[in-house]
Amino acid sequence: MSEQGSRKLFEHVINLLKNGSESDAEKLCRSQLAEFPRDVNFLSLLGSILLRQNDFEGAEENLKIVAEISPSYPKVQEDLGTVLLNLGRPQEAVLPLQRAIEQHPENAGAFFKLGGALKSLGRHEAGDAALKMASDLSPAQANLEKATHLFAQGKFRESETVAKKILEENPREVNAGLLLGRIAIHARAFKQAEKLLKRVIEIAPKFIIAWHELSNALREQGKDEEAIVLLRKALEIDGENATTFYQLAAALAVAGRTAESAKSYQKAVQIDPSLVGAYLGLGHTLKTMGDLEGGISAYKKARKLKPNIGEISFSLSNLKTFRFSDLEIEDMKRRLNNPKLDKPSKVAFSFSLGKSYEDSGDYDEAFQYYKMGNEIQRSLITYDPVQTEVSNDKLKEVFSSEFFQEISTTNPGNKDSSPIFIVGMPRSGSTLLEQILASHSQVDGTRELPDLGIVSQMLNNKEKGTLYPGGIRKMQKSEIHDLGETYLDRANRHRQGAPYFTDKMPNNFAHIGLIATIMPNAKIIDARRHPLDSCIGCFKQHWALGQTYAYDMFELGEFYLEYDSLMEHWNQVLPGKVLRVQYEDVVQDLEMQVKLILDYCSLPFEESCINFHQTKRSVATASSEQVRQPIYTKSLNTWKKFESHIDPLIEILEPLLDTSDLTKIVR
Repeated sequence: MSEQGSRKLFEHVINLLKNGSESDAEKLCRSQLAEFPRDVNFLSLLGSILLRQNDFEGAEENLKIVAEISPSYPKVQEDLGTVLLNLGRPQEAVLPLQRAIEQHPENAGAFFKLGGALKSLGRHEAGDAALKMASDLSPAQANLEKATHLFAQGKFRESETVAKKILEENPREVNAGLLLGRIAIHARAFKQAEKLLKRVIEIAPKFIIAWHELSNALREQGKDEEAIVLLRKALEIDGENATTFYQLAAALAVAGRTAESAKSYQKAVQIDPSLVGAYLGLGHTLKTMGDLEGGISAYKKARKLKPNIGEISFSLSNLKTFRFSDLEIEDMKRRLNNPKLDKPSKVAFSFSLGKSYEDSGDYDEAFQYYKMGNEIQRSLITYDPVQTEVSNDKLKEVFSSEFFQEISTTNPGNKDSSPIFIVGMPRSGSTLLEQILASHSQVDGTRELPDLGIVSQMLNNKEKGTLYPGGIRKMQKSEIHDLGETYLDRANRHRQGAPYFTDKMPNNFAHIGLIATIMPNAKIIDARRHPLDSCIGCFKQHWALGQTYAYDMFELGEFYLEYDSLMEHWNQVLPGKVLRVQYEDVVQDLEMQVKLILDYCSLPFEESCINFHQTKRSVATASSEQVRQPIYTKSLNTWKKFESHIDPLIEILEPLLDTSDLTKIVR
C-alpha cells in the first residue's frame, strides 16, 4: 500500500473510532498489521482499541513494540502507562507516564494517571502534586479521566459524583452522559439508564456506543423488541458495525428468535473475524437449535482467539457429545495453574476438567476438579442459607390455608388457563418435561422466563410499607387480577400462537402461592428426581447466573430440604393443585407418564409427545442435547459414581432417603 493509501486508511480508522465502531477499526488495524507488522501508526491504534476493550495484555504487547520503535510517538507512552496501571503494575507505569508528560507537558490525563500511580506506591506528596497539575491544566479532562478511572476501579458512587459535576458544567458532554448511563446499568437502575442514554443519543446520534448501552438497558427491563428495533436503527447509521450485529444477535436470542440471532452473529464475525464474544454467542445459539457441529466449530474459533477465557472451554465441555483430547486436557490444566488467570476462568476450567475426567470414567479425579471449581465460585458470590429459610417461612405464613380459603370467596385472580409452570430443583428433568409438552400441537415451549419473579417484586410498595409476599394481603381484587395480566403480557412475547405455553423457570417453586393467587387456573408441575441425583447434577454444573446455593455441598443439601419442605406446604394448602412427576418414572414408563401429564393439563393424547426427541425447537438449557435423544436409563442413580465423596450430602438428605437402600426415596 502506498503512503497516501496508508494515510487515508489511518484517517478512516480514526473516524470509525470517533463514531464508536471499535470492532471495525480493530479489524482494519489487524488487516494492515498482517501486511506491515511494524507499522507504528496501526500498532498504536490497535493498542488504544484493545485498551478500550480492557484487553490489557494484548494492548501492552502492541504498545511496547511502538515504544521500542518510536519512543516519542504521540499518546503511546500514556496508553502504555494506563495499561500497566490496569494490570496492577504502577511501578512500571510511572516511567512511560513521565515520558508522556515530557512529550506533552500540558497532558492533563497523563498527569492524573501519574498521580494515581505515585500515590498507590506511597509517594503521596508527588502524587498530589501531579493530580493538582492535572486539575490546573484542564479541570474538565481531569475530571473525566478521574470519573472513568473510578468506574474502572469499581468505585461507582465516586465516579457518579464526578460525572454529574461534569454534566452540570457542560450538559452536552456525551462521554460523561455515557458513563452515568453505564453506572445506572450497573446499579440496575435501568429506567434511569434509559433516560440518560437517550439524551446522549439525542445530542450525538452517531455515538454508536451509546446505542449499544441503551439496548442493554432496554433488554434488562424485558424490552427485548424495543432493543431489537433500536439496534436495527443503529445499523441504519452504520451498517457494517460488527458490535451492533453482535448486540442485535444477543437481543434476538433473549427474545427466542434463535434463527435470526444465528444470522446476526454470523454477520458479526463475517465483518470482524476477531470478535470472540460473537463466536461464543453463535456457538450457544447453534447448540440450542440442535446444530452441534456448527456450535462446536464456533466455540473452537472463539477458543483459538482467546484460549485463556475459561467459559469457552466450558461451553465445549458442556456439550454431551464432545470430548477433549489428552493434549487439550493438559493445556487446560496448565492454564488453570497460571497464577495470573482470573478466578471466573479458573472456575470454568475446573468444571471443564471435571467433565472431561467424568467422561473418561475417572470419577475421583473428576470430583476433585468439580470441588475446586465450586470452592472458587463460592468465594465469588454471596449466599445466606439462613435468609432462604426465613424467606420460605414467610411464604408459608402468608400463603396459608386460611389465606386461600379467604380468596376463594372473592376469586380475584386472572382466569387465563394458558400457562403451564414446570418447577423444581435444577437438573431434575424439567427440560425433559418441557420438551414432552412442547411437542404437543397445542403447547408453545418458551424457556425459563424471569417474569414471575419480576411480577412478585411489584408487590413491594414503599408508600404502603409492604414487601413481598406480605404485600399481597393489602392488594385490591382488581390489583391481583392485573398482576396476572402483567405476567401474561410479559410471557406472550415468547409465544408462537398455541393455546397453552410452558414456563420452566425451576425456582418458581417458591412462587406457587403467588401463581395460585393471580392465575388460579394455571397448571403447575413439580419435576422431581432422586435427591442425590438432583443435588450432584447441580454440584457438577457451572451456572451462568443464580443457583447461588449450589457451590457448597452442605448448603446445597440444606436448600434441597427447604425446597422439599416448601413443596409439602403447597401440597397441604393447595391440595391437588400441583402435579408431581418423578423423573425415574418417566424414564421407566414414558407412555404412562405422558398420558398422566397430558390428562392433568386437559390436553388430548398425541403420539408426538412420546417422540419428543424428534421435535424441532430451540432448547436453551444444559439438557438441550439429552432431550433430542430417546429416553435412556443410564441417567438413573448417577450419584453413585461419586458416592465415596458425598457423605455430607447423604447425611443432610437422610430424612428423604431410605438409608438401607439409598436408591429408594422416602418422600
